[in-house]
Amino acid sequence: MKAPRRGGYRRGVVSIGVAVAVPEPWAGQLRRHRRSFGDEQAELVPTHVTLLPPTYLEEEQLDQVEKHLAEAATAVPPFEMHLRGTGTFRPVSPVVFVALARGISQVELLAAAVRDGMLDVELTYPFHPHVTVAHDVSDEALDRAFDELAGFECAFGVTSFSLYRHDESAGWLTCRSYDLGTGRVTSP
Repeated sequence: MKAPRRGGYRRGVVSIGVAVAVPEPWAGQLRRHRRSFGDEQAELVPTHVTLLPPTYLEEEQLDQVEKHLAEAATAVPPFEMHLRGTGTFRPVSPVVFVALARGISQVELLAAAVRDGMLDVELTYPFHPHVTVAHDVSDEALDRAFDELAGFECAFGVTSFSLYRHDESAGWLTCRSYDLGTGRVTSP
């Protein structure tokens, strides 16, 4: 996720995103790296794997979205995610990311369940699960991110995903989390 384009907000419209959060201590490590590469989004975007990119909808649709996400959570049981090494979307997009070495299929299935029905949005690029560590920074910073995190590796269990709501000053805030396999909803 990244900050939605300005001008999309109007009264009664919210920007949401859905993602699998990377847990601590790795989330903080990757956020500090992202900040060191000059990425201004480091403090506003939680470390995550996107399931649904920033999407505008009417605030009155949130209850329906939350029910949809609870149902989507039942589509995939908890799984292991393994992050390892770096990749890039250059020259198409100025992004360096940490790659998924394990859990790709489960994330793809989960993203398909989330982006169904009322959340069936057209993607700008083909879906490729990843954790962004540098975006819209200089080529030098992108090169440094690619090299410095090439040896990064961590593994963790994924038991839930979260609905985020964008706040123009605070960035992306967690609204609800959905337990995989059960759809049980928890609030932050």
